Formats: sequence, structure tokens, C-alpha cells
Amino acid sequence: MTSTTTTPAPARPGEPAPLARMLRLGTIRAAYEVRLYFRQGDSVFFTFLFPVVMLAIFSVAFSDGQMAGGIRGDQDPISMAHAYLPGMVAAGLLLSGVQNLAVDIAMERGDGTLKRLAGSPLPVISYFLGKLGQVLVTSLLQLALLLTVAAVVFQVPLPTEPSRWLTFAWVYLLGIGTSAVLGIALSGLPRSGKSATAVIIPITLVLQFVSGVYVTFASLPEWLQNAASVLPLKWMAQGMRSVFLPDSFSATEQGGSWDLGTTALVLGVWLVLGVLGSRLAFRWIRKDT
Repeated sequence: MTSTTTTPAPARPGEPAPLARMLRLGTIRAAYEVRLYFRQGDSVFFTFLFPVVMLAIFSVAFSDGQMAGGIRGDQDPISMAHAYLPGMVAAGLLLSGVQNLAVDIAMERGDGTLKRLAGSPLPVISYFLGKLGQVLVTSLLQLALLLTVAAVVFQVPLPTEPSRWLTFAWVYLLGIGTSAVLGIALSGLPRSGKSATAVIIPITLVLQFVSGVYVTFASLPEWLQNAASVLPLKWMAQGMRSVFLPDSFSATEQGGSWDLGTTALVLGVWLVLGVLGSRLAFRWIRKDT
């Protein structure tokens, strides 16, 4: 038996190169995905507006409270809205990437969309570029809305130092990239599109509670802090706290500092694991169906 190896046919004169074509189709697909996203009320609420709503709830419910910087609480007092903002930013990255993509792709697999796309001329790279483009656009819009509400409605002072915004940029990029590839990897977990939200949403909720989003990380039991320290959301939240909170708050972290080097390392490792997991787990059609 002989085997043959097929190579892509060369582009015809006047046709775009394969890479350029994939990028162009990915851009078109991303625009389509963004429009589709904002037409789905449940996606808009549970991934786009959820961090804004939670920030408002916590800020109003604890409007009379103050959270002070430092271990003894004798310096840098800040409002509860200010204290919760970094966690809400990190939660937004998780929801935009993990929850949004895991549920969305699982539902597309369940309703036959992926099967139809598999037989279409759309390259798989363009499909994923469309998903990643949607996550990037919607997460940036969400961040703009969240920061605007925090600054205008709740009078949260935003950073003025360029170094803090530089930290924000790389934590955001690593965080949203990691969340996106983990969402693709987890999309194979639900057995059907109908069960996608029931499977994925509890996972993201648990991650938020154990990673210092809704509960101060230092107040968690030590064993839970140690367990959560291997999770990417804990480091996304810690990185965002280094951006938005006074430096005195670093003393309340598990290691007594912002530890941005470890933040970059852990998120980088999870990014690689997510890419590998996406490659192994993603299927156009479930094998057990």
C-alpha cells in the first residue's frame, strides 16, 4: 500500500495568499461573531454586564463600609467599589473567555453549526480567529464600561501612572488569551448544547469565589489559598489589584507582595496548557454522539 501526501494548491494569479485569505476570513468571521453575541440576551447579561452588575450590587450593599490598606487597616482607606473593582475586572476576563467560548462552542456543536462549518470552505484557523476576535472586542468594550461606571458613578480613582497601565496591558493580554484558550478546551466538556450552561457556569462561579473575586483572598483558609494559587484567575485578580489598589495593599497578599513575576509565569504556563488542551479537546463533532 502506498500513501500519498497532498500539498495545498498554489494560489491562482490575482488570488490572495492562503495566510492573507485566512486572516481576511477571520476578520469577517469576528465581525459576524460580535454581531451575533450582542443579539443573545443571556450572553450579554452573564458575560458582558455581569461584572458591572456585581460591582454595583457590592458597592451599594456595602456603601457605608470602608476597606483600609495595610494589614492593620491604618492607612490608605478606600471605598468598597474601589476594593471590588480589580476582582470584577479579572472576573470579566474569565467570563469573556472561558464561559463565553465554552458555552458558545458547545452550543454550536450541539445544534449542528460546527458540522456545517466543517464542510464549508471556512478554514478552521479563520473560525478560531473569529472567536478570538469576538472575545477581544467584547472584553475591551466590557472593560471600558466597567471602568467608566466605577469612575463616574462610584468615584473610584483610576491609576495615573503609565507603569500601572503597562502592567494592566500585559496582565489583560495574558489573562484574556489564557481564558480564551481554556474556554475552547472546556467546550468539549458538556455532552450537549443544552447542558452547556449547566456545566460551565458552576465552574466559573466556583473559580471566582476561591480566587479572591468576591471574598478577600487573605480571608480564605490557608489550604484553600494554596489550592487556588495554582489557578489562573487568582493571579489575574492579583495582577489587577496591583494596578488599581494602593501599594500598601500588597502586604495583604499571600506572599506579602504583588509578585508580578509569578503572575506572568503562571498565566504563561496556563496559556500553553490551554493551547495544548484546545488542540486535544476540540472536535467539530463529538465522538460519542
